[in-house]
Amino acid sequence: MLILEDVHVAYGAIRAVKGISLEVQDRELVALVGSNGAGKTTTLRAVSGLFRPRPGSIRYDGTDLTKLAPHEIVARGISQSPEGRQIFGSLTVRENLMLGAVRRKDRAKLGDDLDRIFDLFPVLKERIGQAGGTLSGGEQQMLAIGRALMARPRLLLLDEPSLGLAPLLVQRIFDVVARLKAEGVTILLVEQNARKALEVADRGYVLETGRIVLQGPAAELAANPEVERAYLGG
Repeated sequence: MLILEDVHVAYGAIRAVKGISLEVQDRELVALVGSNGAGKTTTLRAVSGLFRPRPGSIRYDGTDLTKLAPHEIVARGISQSPEGRQIFGSLTVRENLMLGAVRRKDRAKLGDDLDRIFDLFPVLKERIGQAGGTLSGGEQQMLAIGRALMARPRLLLLDEPSLGLAPLLVQRIFDVVARLKAEGVTILLVEQNARKALEVADRGYVLETGRIVLQGPAAELAANPEVERAYLGG
């Protein structure tokens, strides 16, 4: 479904991503793990069209994404829940969610999708008329994921969904991620919390200073002594 080949991304003289290659198959959950500054978020932003790889190739269902604008990429079925949530604080929960569906043509189905979001995150239904900026950090993260799901993506990009959350909320978020996977949503998950990410993933890639240094089935990576020592607290 998604294939990155020899992708490089630079900010001026800073090379943030240095020739990575990875793939995500249909209905698969792939984790991209690594420490802060490894290039994980940059990789997702390149997939979303916010950065252009030079050089490198990003293909989705055979289409070269590097030639498309971000809104065209969303229209092809890729939606992102960004690092830091980036909700609209002055808009209500409902308004934030509806922004995720702004490019959809099947307006009659939006009610069903709202019900699905409220089933995943019941607290959002309770806060439906509340301004997004007044929500707790965990509720804002739920809203960011819900907004991305309102686009009905075939590929969901999750960027650090557990960042800054208390352990109970981290578990709740990952329970939802596992449920989405079970429902057949294809997911590329970026996470510093390697333990939780590898628990729910099918496969994983370990990114260090812009390069992929390890890859394989998630269970094998979780059992790898290098990964355990560097990322799992072993």
